[in-house]
Amino acid sequence: MNILILSRNQALYSTRRLLEESKKAKHNAAVVDYMHCSLICEKQNPVVQYNGRSLAYIDMIIPRIGASFTYHGSSLIRQFEMQNTATLMTSEALLRARDKLHCLQALTTQGVGMPKTYFSYYFYNIDAMITAVGGFPFVIKQLEGAQGYGVFLVHDRKQAHELIQAHQDSNQHFILQEYIAESQGSDIRAFVVGNRVVAAMKRQAQQGEFRSNLHQGGTAHPVELNDAETETAIKSAKTMGLSVAGVDMLQSSRGPLVLEVNASPGLEGIEKTSHVNVAKKIIQFMEHKL
Repeated sequence: MNILILSRNQALYSTRRLLEESKKAKHNAAVVDYMHCSLICEKQNPVVQYNGRSLAYIDMIIPRIGASFTYHGSSLIRQFEMQNTATLMTSEALLRARDKLHCLQALTTQGVGMPKTYFSYYFYNIDAMITAVGGFPFVIKQLEGAQGYGVFLVHDRKQAHELIQAHQDSNQHFILQEYIAESQGSDIRAFVVGNRVVAAMKRQAQQGEFRSNLHQGGTAHPVELNDAETETAIKSAKTMGLSVAGVDMLQSSRGPLVLEVNASPGLEGIEKTSHVNVAKKIIQFMEHKL
């Protein structure tokens, strides 16, 4: 099978592991920088080129699209789909997952638990807004943020007013979310491949920090999910149309609450924490899918 990994950097852990496992499985695999791919639209002849060479011979692509390049990445995936090239992630699934508000709206229709979330373009009545998400403290989260960046824990009205004003002045879209104190600065990352959770880890924020992301200094250890957590992770990935997803959840007295569904979850943290060869499981799923 001719596999193309769409990634900006072959040295990245996730890209390198997927390339290694593809070659171990005797596939003809390569990495290309998707920002250097060109799209040619012609009647009944959609073409993807890389350095002037057609990529029509590719059997399947593995998109590893960075959050800053979602528009170009989704356009490229769509062009491959027009060529009838199989893809691990569809263009529509990438767009849905990258729009955090769209993601939460979709999960709402499927009865998936989540922290209460508030969104508005204008914030005339801050007090009513604060009440809507359960009072202080609450979370302000940028819709374009990633890896824990653009997420703030708000403790008082002055801080709330300043953050909201700053986001509006810079035309940043954001949501307000209920703070789940009982999670105690921890969350769960469930790694879904196909219809299975293949690995999971519990992440704990460092002291004085509420964001548990490893990029924010959090620590992690492997964890066994209960039935509700497993079901929620699989349903969340399926709702977003993702074959591979990292589903972030909080543990609460009312069950698992989904924070986010990641379309291009990193492999380094989950593989090193769980000791599961996740990259191999992704390649095996691709073989089965194709």
